[in-house]
Amino acid sequence: MSARQISNRATGKTLAMALAVFVMCCALATQASAQSAPYFDPPQLDRMVSRIALYPDSLLAQTLAAATFPDQIPDASYWADEHHDMNGNELAAEIQDDELPWDPSVQALLPFPAVLHMMASDMDWTTDLGNAFLGQQQEVMYAVQRMRRRARDYGYLRTGPQIIVSGGPYITIMPARVDYVVVPTYDPVVVYERPRAGFFIGGAIGFRFGVVLGASYRPWGWGYNRIAWDRRVVFINNAPWQRTWVNRYEYHHPYTVRYYPEHHYDRDRENHGREVSYRAHERNEIRHEDHVREERREDHGRAEYRHEDHGHDVAHENHGRDDHSHDVAQNRGHEDHSHDVAQNHGHDNGNHGNQGHDNGNHGQNNGNHGHDSHDDHGDKGNRNR
Repeated sequence: MSARQISNRATGKTLAMALAVFVMCCALATQASAQSAPYFDPPQLDRMVSRIALYPDSLLAQTLAAATFPDQIPDASYWADEHHDMNGNELAAEIQDDELPWDPSVQALLPFPAVLHMMASDMDWTTDLGNAFLGQQQEVMYAVQRMRRRARDYGYLRTGPQIIVSGGPYITIMPARVDYVVVPTYDPVVVYERPRAGFFIGGAIGFRFGVVLGASYRPWGWGYNRIAWDRRVVFINNAPWQRTWVNRYEYHHPYTVRYYPEHHYDRDRENHGREVSYRAHERNEIRHEDHVREERREDHGRAEYRHEDHGHDVAHENHGRDDHSHDVAQNRGHEDHSHDVAQNHGHDNGNHGNQGHDNGNHGQNNGNHGHDSHDDHGDKGNRNR
């Protein structure tokens, strides 16, 4: 082998190795870019948490945890809206029985449909909040404290019949009743700015909605949720919330409630392509279908009754026409003074009269058909029941 061939071969190997290193570096850079958490600066975080910063600590903790599962929020909001008339132990039992496929942190907000609706109505905000809590948990805690301090310094945030606001270095908001969690409603544009002259500060934060969360809600962490502000750690079910951007696909939940991540209740039913089961909602639909079916049976019975009366009227009218045809035949027979013509004409009209009788029979048959249809339909209704 000549020196030139050896040199070309060595150059080819070098180029191949360089190309391989370049491709590997590109792949690593792409992977690192895909795995890196989005970054939000302090002003962005302040605006992000302003909607929920004045929530009681336990509700704030659950909201932040649930925001890390943004893809599950719309379905959970729909379920909560469908069951908004339930509360207490009844709602807790319904959540358990439905074997819902969402993370327990999302299920924990089902008693608060207003909160889920707020999150579902602005998914960009919910996704950003969840990503910020995954990647910048401590910075999110600092942002909450900054917003609470503004609201307190301007006189909006204060202790009242529904909440207890601490005055220490870290502002905590606790429910006045341990088992009754309220949802404050307020305008972030108002409560974090200096009040205008003559503005009534006491009406800026409302407490029109609250939920009693007794022992039946313990499996979702209620009663054991808190925030250690000095360490900026969120506790869910008395355990630190350790789901981060790095372990977000392998996180193990600090809940005692059973989790059904891939549970399907009805394979034939689809909910916008999502893996969702709504047992109670399906039962409501069945009850609604039974009610509609019953109304249709009643409407059909009334229609058949009207049809039956109409059949009797038609029969009576045709019978009258039959008598009239017979009289006309007789008169025409006398006027023509022709026995054959009168007889033939009377015979023809007699046939017409018989047609009238047949029509009457047809009307009666229609009436009987109405009875038969009603009976058949009633039998069908009995079979349906």
